[in-house]
Amino acid sequence: MNAGKDLGKGSVALLPDRQDIEALIKAEHRDPFSILGPHADGQGGQVIRAFLPQALSVNVIDRAGGQVLGPLSITEVPGLFVGQFAQLQPYALRINWAAGEQTSEDPYSFGPLLGEMDLYLFAEGNHRDLSTCLGAQVMSVDGVPGVRFAVWAPNARRVSVVGDFNIWDGRRHPMRLRHPSGVWELFIPRLEAGEAYKYEILGAEGILPLKADPMALATQLPPDTASKVASPLSVDWQDAHWMHARGELQRPDAPLSIYELHVGSWQCEVDEVGEVARQYTWHELAERLIPYVQHMGFTHIELMPIMEHPFGGSWGYQPLSQFAPSARFGSPDDFGAFVNACHVAGIGVILDWVPAHFPNDTHGLAQFDGTALYEYANPLEGFHKDWNTLIYNLGRTEVHGFMLASALHWLKHFHIDGLRVDAVASMLYRDYSRQPGEWIPNRHGGRENLEAIDFLRHLNDVVALEAPGALMIAEESTAWPGVSQSTEQGGLGFSYKWNMGWMHDSLHYIQQDPVYRAHHHNELSFGLVYAWTERFILPISHDEVVHGKHSLIDKMPGDRWQKFANLRAYLSFMWAHPGKKLLFMGCEFGQWREWNHDQQLDWYLLQYPEHKGVQKLVGDLNRLYRDVPALHDQDDVAQGFEWLIGDDATNSVYAWLRWSKAGKPLLVVANFTPVPREAYRIGVPFGGTWGEVLNSDAALYAGSNYGNGGGVHTHADASHGQPFSVALNLPPLGVLILEPQ
Repeated sequence: MNAGKDLGKGSVALLPDRQDIEALIKAEHRDPFSILGPHADGQGGQVIRAFLPQALSVNVIDRAGGQVLGPLSITEVPGLFVGQFAQLQPYALRINWAAGEQTSEDPYSFGPLLGEMDLYLFAEGNHRDLSTCLGAQVMSVDGVPGVRFAVWAPNARRVSVVGDFNIWDGRRHPMRLRHPSGVWELFIPRLEAGEAYKYEILGAEGILPLKADPMALATQLPPDTASKVASPLSVDWQDAHWMHARGELQRPDAPLSIYELHVGSWQCEVDEVGEVARQYTWHELAERLIPYVQHMGFTHIELMPIMEHPFGGSWGYQPLSQFAPSARFGSPDDFGAFVNACHVAGIGVILDWVPAHFPNDTHGLAQFDGTALYEYANPLEGFHKDWNTLIYNLGRTEVHGFMLASALHWLKHFHIDGLRVDAVASMLYRDYSRQPGEWIPNRHGGRENLEAIDFLRHLNDVVALEAPGALMIAEESTAWPGVSQSTEQGGLGFSYKWNMGWMHDSLHYIQQDPVYRAHHHNELSFGLVYAWTERFILPISHDEVVHGKHSLIDKMPGDRWQKFANLRAYLSFMWAHPGKKLLFMGCEFGQWREWNHDQQLDWYLLQYPEHKGVQKLVGDLNRLYRDVPALHDQDDVAQGFEWLIGDDATNSVYAWLRWSKAGKPLLVVANFTPVPREAYRIGVPFGGTWGEVLNSDAALYAGSNYGNGGGVHTHADASHGQPFSVALNLPPLGVLILEPQ
């Protein structure tokens, strides 16, 4: 066939010019659609070209009827097939390979796919549903089923989709670049869900390591690293009642008690010698976890990151697929069914979400198109020394929008009730964990990361609009003002902030031998100085029971009895303190061993009464917290708390009132020494009988059962600014909670 053959005036040559052919062979052509596929021949017909390396022969067939219209002739260029046909009509290709025959429509016969509005919103950083736009989308185009791929790589010279379907050959499916968005797209007919794929990208310096899809909705099971084409999410949602009611259930004056867990190590299937045989699937986890959480009385669970991550030892905090649940536990549909089951059972689901940084694995986002695309180019801005990770450049509109869309993806498509945003402090400050000279000031010369601040405010405003009632929780460890204030007031707009100061101070106090606690008395009371400057969650999280910090019970001083008494008193103090509650798995029954992500919790400990007692106490604390308004409905205002005794350092005793909006109080008294105190006088606002609703030293919690026989009567003696008083027996290392009868 003559490459230079002219088909007449205004016609198209059968073969493109030599420069185009060479670019095609080398997989360097920036616009494969200008050569491949159908092109009008100027005479009412069309020239069809297909580049199919290793194909033996190609026939063109009528798309509607299946009749053979004629062959494509092989050219002197291996793999390049061409032909001329008298009519313009939809067609398919019947390709003979050494391994067999394949019939499919021509990917290069389809026009541009993404709408201009999608591309505009993406470039602007404000596409609210990006997970149904970019990535691999199962769909039909012109009545033909297949998969539409779209990926942002503005500095690439060429991008191809590769997978088993084309023997990972980047010459077979090069994509179309949509100017000026930098998005590449291609529809591959007849491809189905379940296919593994990556992108082969030609950067300025050559071909990059194959890249997983940043917008993948599913992935291979690690350690494999390819993305997978996912079917559209199909979950039989039965949680309409929960979704309608959750705005009220998650108000600041509602109880919020969160059980934090790592999905892979809460409970596992074990072999005959007790070693982990495999992790449970979402369905198996739901069967076991949901009844447990209901029994324990928690309102919510919080899952450490379940977005796909290559290294299990990162616990999910180094995710590479911000839109895909980890394949370790099942499919996206399986995860959606798990969330639905939680909601039907009345349990909210919070996800840890990581917009601060990502790992530098070569198949991930790092140098995605040969340039610093998702990360800052300068390592003084873009590299985290602490975690050996890269920092998202949230000042770039497309990256800003990518992370915004990730948050909305979980909240909207998976009905997630809240996101706990990881490492917010590292986002707010350009000098976070950096020495002088190791960071770049902002445009005003300051240390604040203005782009990240704008992102967080925008994120929280958008979530409030797009996912009403959802919680946004900041893990923020500095004194940044207004984290949980509205953006209109100049705040960051979060629903809650983790109270890291309270956590640090209270744990430091409780680890002291009681004989020295008098010298640390203010560490337990200091949190009340700032308790209402933000809406707080009190977090005893996974970070406090790893890396040599000891488990929660093993932090406690004293002998075995004192350790358990201290733990029960500490948890009771926490539940009676203003602020929402978060407790990491295993702490609720006093696991001795530090948490290990490769082993399940030590459930066998529940055969021992002391461990069973701690578990029973946590369940009772949760029920008391949920049932008694004084413990939650004025959590975020000073009117809900009143000190009675905050200065008895000698005896390590604290006492306060919690007030409900209706004016009904609870009396809380804590004795943090192992000395029982008889007839300790405390002022109370009302006369009559005060009933003991909880005693952390009760026998049913495996305590010494020292207390007040269920209640006490007041005396007319005024005390502590109150018109009445009670004389209480304070249990050793114990907390009492009483209410007026």
